[in-house]
This record gives sequence, C-alpha cells and structure tokens, in this order.
Amino acid sequence: MANGDAPVTASPPQSIHAQLGLGNPIHQERHVKVICVGAGASGLLVAYKMQRNFVDYDLVCYEKNPDLGGTWYENRYPGCACDVPAHTYTWSFEPNPSWSSVYASSSEIYEYFKSFSEKYDLGKYCKFNHEVSGATWDDKNAKWEVEIKNTADGTVIHDSCDILINAGGLLNNWKWPDIEGLHDYKGKLLHTAHWDQSVDLTGKHVGLIGNGSSGIQVLPAVSSQASKITTFIRHPTWVSPVQAQEQHIYTDEERRVFESDPAALLKYRKALETGFSGLWPVFVADSEIQKATAAGMTMMMKDKLRSADLEELVIPSFGVGCKRITPGVGYLETLASDKVEVAWGGIEKVSERGPVGVDGKEYPVDILICATGFDVSYRPRFPIIGASGKNLRDVWADVPDAYWGLAAHDYPNYFMIGGPNSPVGNGPVLAALEAQSDYALKMVDRWQTENIHSFMPKLEAVQDFAEHRDKFMKGTVWDQECHSWYKKNGKVIVTWTGSTIHYLEAMAQPRFDDWDFKYIGNRFAYLGNGFSQTEVDPEADWAYYIRNSDDSPYLSRSKRRIASTHTNSEQIDQTTVKVL
Repeated sequence: MANGDAPVTASPPQSIHAQLGLGNPIHQERHVKVICVGAGASGLLVAYKMQRNFVDYDLVCYEKNPDLGGTWYENRYPGCACDVPAHTYTWSFEPNPSWSSVYASSSEIYEYFKSFSEKYDLGKYCKFNHEVSGATWDDKNAKWEVEIKNTADGTVIHDSCDILINAGGLLNNWKWPDIEGLHDYKGKLLHTAHWDQSVDLTGKHVGLIGNGSSGIQVLPAVSSQASKITTFIRHPTWVSPVQAQEQHIYTDEERRVFESDPAALLKYRKALETGFSGLWPVFVADSEIQKATAAGMTMMMKDKLRSADLEELVIPSFGVGCKRITPGVGYLETLASDKVEVAWGGIEKVSERGPVGVDGKEYPVDILICATGFDVSYRPRFPIIGASGKNLRDVWADVPDAYWGLAAHDYPNYFMIGGPNSPVGNGPVLAALEAQSDYALKMVDRWQTENIHSFMPKLEAVQDFAEHRDKFMKGTVWDQECHSWYKKNGKVIVTWTGSTIHYLEAMAQPRFDDWDFKYIGNRFAYLGNGFSQTEVDPEADWAYYIRNSDDSPYLSRSKRRIASTHTNSEQIDQTTVKVL
C-alpha cells in the first residue's frame, strides 16, 4: 500500500476456476443421507447434532412407536422414574429448571425430550409408526439398504442411506421371563415395560416377579392400592439413594430460583454431576471407599428393613455396584411392611392361579406383574447384514465385542449410540451419549469431505479393546459373582473401562488409526483444484489466520484439558450436594 492508498482487492476466484474447468476446491462436501433407528433420547440427539453441525444432508429417524421418547414413552408403570437425579439426566447444553423432584417420573422425562424436540423442530426428521426390520450393506454402491415396516398398516417400504445410526436403545426391547406356564395364568398378566393403564389394582392380591430397578420402583407404588403383595425375589441387591440423597420435591421457590438464575442452576447441576462422577472409585474392587460404602449402605438398609430375616436375604455380600445401584425410594420400608409377603427363591412354573416356587408351594394371586426387564444382549432386534454377509445378531450371539460402544468390525458406515461397553453404570450417561454422537458425526464429516467410500473399525482394534476390557474389569466390582445384566457369559459387556469423564476424554478425538478407510479413487482426490473453500466464498475472510495474539487452540491434550476444565474459579464441592 503506497501513499495511504487502499490495498488492491483480488477478485474472488470462484468464477476463474469455474471458467478453467478445474473441478472442485478442497473439502468439497458430498451430500450425505443418514438413517437413524429410533426417535428416543439418542435419536433426537443425533437429529439435533446433525441439524446444528451439517449443511448438505438428509436425515430420517424411523420410530416404531406413534410418538417420540423411546423408553420414556413406553415405560409408564406405577412408580416409573429416573434412577439418577433428574438434573443429571439432561443434555449438557439443555438444562431443565422445572424438574418437580430429584427423581423425576417417566412422564416428566418424556415431556423433557418432547419439549427438546419441539424447541429445535426435530419432529420434521421423524417418521412414527415405522419400525426398521432389516438392513443390508451394499458394498458396490456404498449404501445401506434398509427395510421398514409401517406398524399402523403392516406395509413394508425400502430406503437407503450412506450412514446408518442405530439409536434404538438398550432398555427398549422388553421380554417376558422364561417361566413354564406363564401364559397359562388365568389372572391379569402385566409387564412393567408394557403396562396396561386400564388395570385397577385396588383391593387385589398382586404378585410381583423381580427386584431390579423396575421391581424396586413398582413395589411401593402399588402397595397403596393392593390389599396384599407377594414379591418373588431370587437375588439380593444394594438399594440406596444416590449420593445419600433421599427423594426431594423441589419447592416453588427452588424452581423459581432455577428459572430466574441460570448461574445458580448451573452451579447446582455441576455439583450434582461432580458428585455423581465421584462415585467411580466405589467400583474399584476391595478399595477402601468400596468397603466404606458397603458398610454405610448396610447400616442404612438395616435401619429401613428392621428385620433380621429380610436383612439376611436382601443385603448382598458382593460389592456395591456389581449390580446396578437403585435409589429405591420407599422400597425397603414397603418390603418390610405387613402387607408384603416375600417369597424367596426361584419360580418353578406358573399355574393357572399363580407362581409355584421351587419348593412346590403355589402362590395364588389376582394380578401378576413381571418386572423382569429387557433383552440387554446388545444383539440388534432386526437383521443387520454386513460386508461379509454375516448377521450382526449371529456374530454377537455369545459376546458383543464392539469398538468403544460405537461401532462394529465388518459393518461399514454403521454406528450405535449406547452400544456394548458404553458407560451406562459409570456415572452420568447422557454426557456419554453426547460424546458418542459427536464422534460418529466427526466421522461423517470426514466421509463427506474426503471422498471416502466407507469406513469401519479394524478387527485388531476391536480385539485389542476386548482384551483390555477383560483385563481391566478383573479389578472392578463388576467382575465379582452377582446376578447382573452387566455381564454375559462371564464378560462385562455393559459399562466402560473407567469413569464417565475418562470416556469423554477418550472419545474427544477420533483415533483414525483404529479404522479402515476405503476411498473413491485416489485418496488425495479431495484436494481438488488447488483452491480452498474459503477462496470461493465471497463473504469469507481470506486472511482469517492473521491476528493480534496467539489465541489458537492448544495442540497438546494436557493444555486443552486444563483450558477446558479450569474455567471456573469456584471449586465445586465433590462430597456434599444440597438443594438451594
């Protein structure tokens, strides 16, 4: 620039490269079609993340139910609620100041996700009453061919996509217990995950099978209606409030503070989250905190049971956390009440009148509730045929070995949200689902901008992780002897090999060397015509890298971690969480 004259401005070169026929600039986006299985919490998250982060895409979420919400739409049994504090069961970026209580009901959680969908207009991606019934990989065309059944009229349609994301959920495929004669029972047979709202329990003798999370929640809820309850229990279980916190109904004033003071709500959420994450050391076998926790919970359970016989049966000898810890608000007190009969041991069969124990005793009941959970094998509920022609249901018949809860070898361009060894019992779960969604969509971005045909985790990466998992789990309570859905054939298939924060940091950046990539032609063809996307954008700043100081992101993990986790001067109390 001479004599104060303005600098010469170069003409945007988009017309030049177009005239010369030089093709596309670097990182030219290809259109991507994504099919997401499910419109529950995970499916809605995928829709939100796609909408926020992508430009040239099509997305459809096929949902088998007539509405969104997944497990929170389906599970409406009496007492159904979140078994973690509700303020830790929100997306990290989407607080809910209106939670009514610490442990919110299933209907309230459903309303949270429905409100989330409406706020961001995610319903436009969803096709309800459409159940994915099969998916086959077409390697020639690099597409997933997907079969979908209309659950309203039974018709079958076909669709295809570049990327298939299975967000169908783990606690979504309920099952009846495998008990002889169950369906010969002449009374009313119910399952907690498929509840008949028309059934009146008033004055009835109710039988309850199961003392997992749903059984623990439903018992106190139905006790006020039933005249008598016989509950069938085979295994002891730890029952405790999370963080030693009983159920609390938030007052109008507390909710007003949450609504009017986002900083106060954020502080409260962080305190809860920090305390919840602080549970991780409890899962280390034989640690001092594990022993202290077991001693404290034993005292609490004895105080509520006040029965030597029940204490002997219900309080476990295995470590806290071997089975999922359930808050169980009111459960122990109800179990010890005169209205409840505890039938300990297995059920041999079910007669027309009711369950028959292994000792031959028959227990006639008017209504029989099965709180027996879901198929948690991780085997997909529909055939998924991969590159080698194998059905993932068959491949995972024994143990579902996956890559970091996210992907499977031999199944290209396929992701799971909440797959095997996701951090389900390690701490806050929704944060982990966010990390999985982010990881998957970073891979989609690379597919879209680098001329990738397909990608999948390497077999050796999956095998190495399985070896690490099996070795690591031996030092945790999850490897101990207990009847737990966390395990299959002796392998811990649910929970991650570390804390939830550990998982978030492991997932922060994709490990591309763990993946096999196939390209469309030359792997460097995406470099294009020598121009950048910036140079063909007439509104872009061509000198965006020139600045007054170095404010660029840190290059090392250490510095990035410190920058992101030391943002608040106020230290969060990791041991005490109080309602404001």
